[in-house]
Order: sequence, then structure tokens, then C-alpha cells
Amino acid sequence: MKTIILLFFSNIFMTFAWYGHLKTLRDKPLMVAVLVSWGIAFFEYLLQVPANRAGYGTFSLSQLKIIQEVITMVVFAGFAVLYMKKTLSLDFLYAGLCLVGAVYFIFREQGPAAG
Repeated sequence: MKTIILLFFSNIFMTFAWYGHLKTLRDKPLMVAVLVSWGIAFFEYLLQVPANRAGYGTFSLSQLKIIQEVITMVVFAGFAVLYMKKTLSLDFLYAGLCLVGAVYFIFREQGPAAG
């Protein structure tokens, strides 16, 4: 659970680092957006690296990646709706269902050695 919680909060920082500047820094020079994004990404890495270290062994490398991708989609959906004021289309749901399939295939063989 520690891995998932750390990855969740890491992805909040990552999403703001990657996309937050599109709303708040559009009128600023590119270098300002890059530097602000790097600053935010620093905090992402402070959570993401320990999350992967804690989870590796309990989860396989492939399982860690799929967990991260699912969390990214969940966090991004919240970010898009709540912060960017976007409406999610049905295609977002279909993409999420594809991730459910990815989770199934990566986790169907038990244990960290599976992937």
C-alpha cells in the first residue's frame, strides 16, 4: 500500500509539472515554464523513487509500471476536470478499460518474477 500511496502523490506532482503550465504560465516565456516544471518534478521524484524502491520485489517491474499508468490516468482525469475544467469524453473511459486489460494481463501470473 505504501508504494501505491507514494505513486499517487508522485503523480499529482507529475501531472502539475507536465500540464499545469498550460493554464497558469501560457503568457510566460518557455524557459519560465520549464524551470517551474522542473521544480515541481523534483517533488515528484522525491516520492516516485522511494515508491518504486519500496514496491520492487513485492511487484515486478512490469507490475510497477502498470500500477503507475493506472494511477496516472486516475490523477489526470481529476486534474483535467477539476483544475483544467475539461470534460472527459467517452474515449477516456475506453482508454481506462484498456488499462484494466493491461492490469489483468500483467497480474494474471502471480508473483514479482512474472513480469
